[in-house]
Amino acid sequence: MSGVGVLDKAVVILAACVDGASLAELVERTKLPRATAHRLAQALEIHRMLVRDTQGRWRPGPRLGELANAAPDVLLTAAEPLLSALRDATGESAQLYLRRADERICVAAAERASGLRDTVPVGSVLPMTAGSAAQILLAWEPPEAVMPLLPRAKFTGRTLAEVRRRGWAQSVAEREAGVASVSAPIRDRTGRVIAAISISGPIERLGRRPGERHAMAVVRAGQRLSGL
Repeated sequence: MSGVGVLDKAVVILAACVDGASLAELVERTKLPRATAHRLAQALEIHRMLVRDTQGRWRPGPRLGELANAAPDVLLTAAEPLLSALRDATGESAQLYLRRADERICVAAAERASGLRDTVPVGSVLPMTAGSAAQILLAWEPPEAVMPLLPRAKFTGRTLAEVRRRGWAQSVAEREAGVASVSAPIRDRTGRVIAAISISGPIERLGRRPGERHAMAVVRAGQRLSGL
């Protein structure tokens, strides 16, 4: 709690309405007096923080989404300088990936300025069945989210178990011939894996065991972006 009484109560009201709530349910969930819960819910409705559905139950309102969309993406903002630093430290291109269903999307990248490199443009959509970033995004998922992909994957369940054990992943010519990569997880404040940070480049430079050279640098970068 912040110590600002009316604000704390309003936040409690909003949280209680995530799945919809009648006035009786608000009182039960928040332990607030009925008159207080009703007054705050009505005020939040006026500000479009709450709306009422067809059954008269309060639910999150459109203003919450508008405010969220207007806010800068904290992860992407923090990732930009770290990806550049990781690129400079390893000499390889660095990327940030998010999962979307059975695909992963490159949402940020720092490319080598010259020389042979693996270029993954921002916005690129890649499969969840190959590559070290895909391994990271799947390794901590529940079995029901992983098993449907494994028959098509270029890695195995044993590979994912090893990724969980050591905390990083590597791939060699898995996503693309001649390309190697190393990836590590980025976690939210609860410890859930929400993204993968990676470096990638030609096998001729990274070698057949790229993790031995670069895993610690990638893991440290992932740790610095975790918990934002």
